[in-house]
Amino acid sequence: MIKKSLFPVLYVLCAAALFAAGAPLAKVLLESISPLTLAAILYSGSAIGLSVCFIISRVFLKKLNGTERNGVEAPLTKSDVPWLMGSVFFGSILSTIILMVSLQYTPAVTASMLLCFEAVASTTIAATIFHEPVGRRVWAALGLITLACLGLTYSPGSEFGLSLGAAGVILTCICWGIDCNLGRKISSKDPLLIVLAKGWGAGIVIFLISRIFENEFPPFEIVLPALFIGFMSFGGLMMMLYFLGLRGLGAARASSIFGMSPIFGVVISFMIFRDITSGMFFIALPLMAGGLYLLATEKHSHLHTHPAETHEHRHCHDDLHHDHGHFPADPDADKHGYHSHPHTHSDLSHTHPHRPDIHHRHRHDKA
Repeated sequence: MIKKSLFPVLYVLCAAALFAAGAPLAKVLLESISPLTLAAILYSGSAIGLSVCFIISRVFLKKLNGTERNGVEAPLTKSDVPWLMGSVFFGSILSTIILMVSLQYTPAVTASMLLCFEAVASTTIAATIFHEPVGRRVWAALGLITLACLGLTYSPGSEFGLSLGAAGVILTCICWGIDCNLGRKISSKDPLLIVLAKGWGAGIVIFLISRIFENEFPPFEIVLPALFIGFMSFGGLMMMLYFLGLRGLGAARASSIFGMSPIFGVVISFMIFRDITSGMFFIALPLMAGGLYLLATEKHSHLHTHPAETHEHRHCHDDLHHDHGHFPADPDADKHGYHSHPHTHSDLSHTHPHRPDIHHRHRHDKA
């Protein structure tokens, strides 16, 4: 029996595996589809697939377990709109366009390894701007990953001494780092609604851009697999799993675990393209492996205080933080013990292993 505390980790790992498959498969499609058009189709696939899931959840979920989705997940509110719009722009529109263009000039194995830099970008932003606590072990891990990425972007024959395609993948990761930290502000809300908004928003905007700059549209037999890959790896199912993990791990930890995606990506890329491009790969690989090991084995536990607060999110009552009472109007829990409603936390101080999730965003003493 898997412990509930491990579910967020498993969600992010599954998201990492799906995401890792996206880059090499997209590179295959780029042989037949232009970058902007492919980006539009990928996010359209995400939006269409999730729309079907949304309709099914609305129509059939209550019949299956007697609980409305609105009673299990917290709805989006007006205050969430700015964070959602920023997430759509950086995490879906800008990042996808840059990645599709960069993949044309970057070997699949190299691109897969460079995606590790998303952990560096996300954690640095989380620590410096949002003040998430990050220990020396995590910084050491991110240092190793950064060294590996610098080695992979180095290109002696290029005008600036670096591969512009590889630099584009790094820039993509920075966009995702921004998106990850914007997403944590709304990670307690219904992930299906969030990813639907990201899918339709990015799909429509990128499609309009592609129609302005590109005239040809690929045949249906090419569009169909692109739509499927979009649903599985670009937004869609991948983002649903990531949001479910993010709410329980915090931006820094979720991005660190998600940073393991290059392990899956390298394997998939090698299986498809059989290309190991340079000796730098064998130098970067152990650096990244060491960094990922430090991230995966990092633990955090100390005496901390939860201030009194009132908020709404999906929760259950067999953890250490939800012992509140209920009113008759509060929704019943689903078959797994979860429901969502506004609730109040009292002051509480205790010690246990934790991550910077929505209940553990406290500051830390230097000691």
